[in-house]
Amino acid sequence: MKQLILGNLNYSSWSIRPLLVARHVGLPVEEVIVPLDFPDTSAKLKEISPTAKVPLLIWDAQTVWESLAITEWIAEWAGPGQVWPEDAAARAVARAAASEMHAGFPALRSLCPMDIRSRHAAPEMSDGLKADIARIDGLWCDLRERFGAGGPFLFGQWSAADAFYTPVVTRFRTYGLPLSGPAQAYADAVLSDPKFRVLEEQAKAEPWWIKYGPDGRSSGSLKPAG
Repeated sequence: MKQLILGNLNYSSWSIRPLLVARHVGLPVEEVIVPLDFPDTSAKLKEISPTAKVPLLIWDAQTVWESLAITEWIAEWAGPGQVWPEDAAARAVARAAASEMHAGFPALRSLCPMDIRSRHAAPEMSDGLKADIARIDGLWCDLRERFGAGGPFLFGQWSAADAFYTPVVTRFRTYGLPLSGPAQAYADAVLSDPKFRVLEEQAKAEPWWIKYGPDGRSSGSLKPAG
């Protein structure tokens, strides 16, 4: 059995990072979506995942959880230069940038939940959110200037670093957050990537919704799945 267990593509930023990597390298795996925040979600995930969370890669007898670990597994499967930049110096920086996104930007995550198909008003610009926006903009511009000569992405050609920042790019669009010219050009390249465009259409077609309110998250279905 070869499966990639995912949450809703529209809302689960953790899921779409390794999913985009898997699709870019053509990993032959069945994609299985477990809708999040329903009463039976945790029970379903506990049956298959050691953490009861998504994403999860099941590859025959091997189980790999957590988006960065799955990405590294795919990189080993795909071979050099397919997931991370081939140049060693660029590859080290790409991993650092992806790890920073993986663990950082708490204000952006909290105030601007990922919602690919929707558009929302920008939240109040707290000091934390301003700092996150400034760091992201500066990082994208720096990486493009230093490593981006070979294409429109952070390291020229598409890499896992772009997969990890795709959910950030969508947040800037969803909430109308400001970007400098070079950073916006990078965001436009991510949103125009054919693999993302397919994912975006799938997110739009999902029947489930999640709402964020003062009492937490709620969920439901607009129509029967399938």
